[in-house]
Amino acid sequence: MNKRKIIKGYQTLISSSLKIDDSKDKFKDGIIYTLYSGKFNSLKVGFAENDKVLENTISREELILLDMKKGNKKDLFLLITTLKELGIKYSDNLFFEYSSPLMRHLSTLGWPIGSSLYKQRKIKKELLCA
Repeated sequence: MNKRKIIKGYQTLISSSLKIDDSKDKFKDGIIYTLYSGKFNSLKVGFAENDKVLENTISREELILLDMKKGNKKDLFLLITTLKELGIKYSDNLFFEYSSPLMRHLSTLGWPIGSSLYKQRKIKKELLCA
């Protein structure tokens, strides 16, 4: 008889510097938004708990609101993680240098960007029948 040995192995996980917040706050509904700074030609993405917090942010930093929609902190966390993986750099305050690729990525990811700075191309294909 041929006896086979089964060797059990364990994989080790590599630790990451990415901090994951497991609190229930990240599922709390609020407003996700995109702001534009003409002075620095940059975009700021973020989360606000309500309209008043968003209004204070806009007036304090002299920014223009491009668009907003309902969302939660998890949406913001996922966006930042995805953009980081795509190689798009940002500052500590979540400011991004404005660029067409950034706007395209934000639009593709379903982030509210409005239509004032980014016009989405619609490609129409026609099938010709002979």
